[in-house]
Amino acid sequence: MNSLKGLKQRALQNPEVKKEYDALEDEFALISKLLEMRKAAGLTQDQVALKMGTKKSNVSRLETGKGNPTVASLKKYAKACGFVYAPEFHPV
Repeated sequence: MNSLKGLKQRALQNPEVKKEYDALEDEFALISKLLEMRKAAGLTQDQVALKMGTKKSNVSRLETGKGNPTVASLKKYAKACGFVYAPEFHPV
């Protein structure tokens, strides 16, 4: 049985797939950071939603990359997890 990692490696050998994957890198990084913050805070999605004053489904959408989060929602999420929203920009 092939692993997910092996499948990913094979798929990324296709230049078109690699281009699309690379285009999503920032989204993947954001999702990873959101999950990392919630895990560090020891909170469930329900708990984060309660602290944000929203529904669990909205937290789930943030963590799965569905939709386009606003800066305000990212700030609320970070605060709910005990973090401060601080975007970074780097030279190309």
